[in-house]
Amino acid sequence: MGVQKIKELPILFVLIGISLVITIANPSFATLENVLDLLKGNLTLAIMALGMLVVILTGGIDVSAASIITAVTVTTGYFLIHISSNLAAALLVAVLTGTVMGLVNGLLVARLKIPPIVTTLGTMSIILGIVLYLTNGNWMTGIPENFIRFGRLTILRIPLKSGRVIGFPVQSLFLIVSAALTWFLLKRTVTGRGVYAIGGNLESAERMGFKSNRILVFVYAYEGFLIGLAAVSHTSIMRQVDPNAFLGFEMQVIAAVVLGGASTLGGTGSVSGTLLGVAIFCVINNGLILMKIPTFWQKIVVGIIITGSIAIDMAQKKRLERKQIRVDVE
Repeated sequence: MGVQKIKELPILFVLIGISLVITIANPSFATLENVLDLLKGNLTLAIMALGMLVVILTGGIDVSAASIITAVTVTTGYFLIHISSNLAAALLVAVLTGTVMGLVNGLLVARLKIPPIVTTLGTMSIILGIVLYLTNGNWMTGIPENFIRFGRLTILRIPLKSGRVIGFPVQSLFLIVSAALTWFLLKRTVTGRGVYAIGGNLESAERMGFKSNRILVFVYAYEGFLIGLAAVSHTSIMRQVDPNAFLGFEMQVIAAVVLGGASTLGGTGSVSGTLLGVAIFCVINNGLILMKIPTFWQKIVVGIIITGSIAIDMAQKKRLERKQIRVDVE
């Protein structure tokens, strides 16, 4: 616990430092309106990052996350437009669809022992291909009015000096639920301890009595569940469905989790760290926009974050292995 807290404090300092630099360069960054717009625009990323965190903690990775949320948004959009405009029913459809797709990934990883990167690369291609075939890449419009009204709701409304009243988007509740549920899972359940144990050392975790196959299946299904929540949040904000909206989005999700201190080798990471990582990632992107820096730098930043974090993880692992060897010799 202590180590985790020590890791998160520098992340918070980095977030504050970057925010100060951007505010100096463009004071409009620190306005309440911009902060709330930043929150609303990145709720989907934050919810998906929490699901990706649980997967990465086991030493796995899921590059099919963007394809899954694309499939879930299309399924949910079709349900809303052609079957029922009931919000609760749409939410149920979304989380079930996401959970089933995550379950498939988990079964392939746990039961067939296919490496996570290979499994999710395959399912990514299959899911995206099917979605683009069925939609022909076209947007889906005609979302019911009651769902649109829901997407416009705000909570904790704040009056401004100008007379305007602004508030937090209602979709923030999805993020709060996702964060609380993930924290409880990781910190207060046997399954959560198993997630960390598997990421630390799979063989040791099994010797300790953890059912690694069951935990891995659960982890990917749980990620799919959160992707379902993220899909409803995204659709209610955008009020339409674009099958091409999430191309390459999985890299942003992974980068945000890694920025929050999660090790790509597994066993290290937390909910609070991940949310801080999402905040840093979003602040950097927003700062690039406000300072009118070309958006292709976003892709460069993502690449640097992922490559750098893996390099650091590997260096730490080798250093630990050398120390273990020295102990054995003595």
